[in-house]
Formats: sequence, C-alpha cells, structure tokens
Amino acid sequence: MMPKEKKLLSAIQSIGPMVIAFSGGVDSSLVAKAASKALPKENVLLVTANSGSLGEGELENCEKLSIAWGVDWTSVKTNEFENNQYLANQADRCWWCKSALMDELEPIASQRNASVVLGVNADDLGDHRPGQEAAKSRGARFPLVEAGMTKANVRDLSQQWGLSVWDRPSMPCLSSRIPYDTKITIQLLSRVDRAENILRKKGLLDVRVRHYGDTARIEVPRNDMQKLMDHAEEVNAEFIELGYKYITLDLAGLRSGNLNSALKL
Repeated sequence: MMPKEKKLLSAIQSIGPMVIAFSGGVDSSLVAKAASKALPKENVLLVTANSGSLGEGELENCEKLSIAWGVDWTSVKTNEFENNQYLANQADRCWWCKSALMDELEPIASQRNASVVLGVNADDLGDHRPGQEAAKSRGARFPLVEAGMTKANVRDLSQQWGLSVWDRPSMPCLSSRIPYDTKITIQLLSRVDRAENILRKKGLLDVRVRHYGDTARIEVPRNDMQKLMDHAEEVNAEFIELGYKYITLDLAGLRSGNLNSALKL
C-alpha cells in the first residue's frame, strides 16, 4: 500500500461515519471510494447539491457513479438562490453557497451521527476559498487535506484504483464564471452552461466560458487553442445564438479560479 493511500484510509477511519458532499469530480470521488473501502457501507452517504449552479447532466452523473460503486446516494435542494448576499456575487459568494450546502447536510449528518466531509485537497488551500472556511467553521472535515494529498496525488491514486473520473477536468460551479459584482441569475448560468457544452461537443473537455455582458471569454489549455480555432466559425455562430455579441479567446490559456485575480488588484 502506498503511503498516501494508507494516510487517506487512516484519515477516513479516524473521522468515522460520514456524509460526503459529492460533486462527481475526482476529489469527492476519491473520498467516496476511500470511504467505501475504509468504512462499513451503512456509514457512508454521498449527497449532491441540486442547485442552479450545477451543470446539465451532473446530477445524473453523480447518481450513476454511486450505483457503480455500490455507495448510497441522495440529492438535496439548496437555497442559495434565495439569498441576496449570494446573488450579489461579492468576494464572499462561496461562503454563502457552502453555508447553504451545510444547512442541508448538517441535519442529515446529525441524524446519522456522522461528520460532513468535503473533497478539498491540499492544493486548494492556497487560493481565495471562503466556501472552505464556511464549511470548516461548521465542523466539516477534509480527509484529503488531513492525508496531505495534492491534486496530483488524488489523480494518481484515483487512476490506481481504477476510477473512471481520474483524469476528469475540474468542474467548478457555474457561478465561478461570472466576475465579482455581476449579479447572478439562473438564466445567466444556463447561458454559460450551454456555451461550455457547445465547446465540449467540439472535443474541448477542459473549458471555461467567462461571462462579461455581451462578451464571452473562452479559456482552454494552450495546447487546445488550435482545436478551438479549427471550429471558430461554428463556435462563433452558436455563441451568437445564445445572445453573445463578442466571442474572444483568452491567450493566457485556462487558469482555474483566475477571476480571483481581481481581488488582488
């Protein structure tokens, strides 16, 4: 057994019964799989937040993964879209989102005498992440952090364990595509989601579409830029149908969480 694997399973066992916030991404998937290895089945529940900031098909994907792994799963409706502090999209937006999630997970965990667990890895600690602080302040645990696992460690172990999502690109919530101080609406997030799905259908799997009013700023890894340009005419036309007037490519390439750079200016 690899040292990181042993540390993760040990961290899971030390936490005990758990309710895992499950997005279907590689981080929460590894936590789910580790929990299924380290704990009795009845002590593990995966819960996915059914929210307007969740991309199309993601809820169904989470359920399919849980069935494949034989782990109990459910979904909950979260109410962040009823909170004006979330909709205002200030720098603390993620605090209100995670608070809404904890509002739903805490009663479930209490009923099961369990801890709420999130798939946060060690690399996530260096960025502006108020959502993590909100969850931590309410007692949530981060077993990947407790095991000292970086994103690379997570992908390596996920591949070793045969998880189909081991190389899945990160899928942050859709609200992260909207610059701070631009009010969030369900309609706006739906437009961004549809725009990103247009790119995925062209074979571009790791994408962000940042929304700036009439302008859509596309981010893809630099080595995918030529592939995007091969479909430029189609993408331009389809984005215009969504309501954008100007479609641009960010020449710096994809940077996860890059809208946080505005907070540092």
